[in-house]
Amino acid sequence: MKQRPFKQVDVFTAAPYLGNPLAVVLDGSGLSAGEMQHFTNWTNLSEATFLLPPTQPGADYRVRIFCPGRELPFAGHPTLGSCHAWLQAGGRPQGDYVVQECGVGLVRLKRGGDRLAFAAPPLRKGGPLAEEDVALIARGLGIARSDIVAHAWCDNGPNWRGVMLGSAEQVLALRPDAAILAGLDIGVVGPRGKVGVVAAHARTSSAGSNAGANHECAFEVRAFFPGNNGMVEDPVTGSLNAALAQWLIGAGIAPQSYIASQGTALGRAGRVHVQRDGDDTWIGGASVTCVDGSVLL
Repeated sequence: MKQRPFKQVDVFTAAPYLGNPLAVVLDGSGLSAGEMQHFTNWTNLSEATFLLPPTQPGADYRVRIFCPGRELPFAGHPTLGSCHAWLQAGGRPQGDYVVQECGVGLVRLKRGGDRLAFAAPPLRKGGPLAEEDVALIARGLGIARSDIVAHAWCDNGPNWRGVMLGSAEQVLALRPDAAILAGLDIGVVGPRGKVGVVAAHARTSSAGSNAGANHECAFEVRAFFPGNNGMVEDPVTGSLNAALAQWLIGAGIAPQSYIASQGTALGRAGRVHVQRDGDDTWIGGASVTCVDGSVLL
């Protein structure tokens, strides 16, 4: 064991303790997957990451991403938080973009103001869910099947099943049943008012921080997945928002640019900035370092 540089970063927020925290071990060299998993479980956070030298040409660094109980090929808030920590620790990209190597391959990140954004990796699986899945999800969420107005596979590493409800209020009222939804990663989205009007307002507002109210946001998002103690709700989820954006924009449901709110039900104020630019869907947000020091590993 040795002391390794460490940061705990709050992601998708410019104000500490309103986003989704991430543990970042800046030197993961020599650690086994078992040791990384054990530390991740100990942190009691939704994810921890371990930075390593890159193995692929063009990558600036490599990251391994763990959540309680398993390693992930990709996750959004660990991508932004790890890049934030790497840059803050003196990392310098080779080119115009920061290029992260992870389980899904190379992921580009760009800097703009107080935010970082990643280019969403392609969906591994899309298209509508099976009707039996939709019925099961509705039952597990405690709603009628007719309350789900649209649905799709949103698999971009994490195996998200996405469902859309008629309003943000319906999303916030959900009380999922962990026993019914056991083993499923569920993303739920609902519009705030008239989506196009709200999103246009969000683009012209000073929404770079989390100070704004929810009316700046076009959608409310919640993410549920199985954990060590039953169903877990994630405060703010980059991978899910990336997949939802690809689905909703591609289907003409969402505009090319919008802001999503997530974490409201948990007392957080996450803001996820979405921008379609050509073939790329960029998912961005602010990050702030809350703990800076070393960890014994």
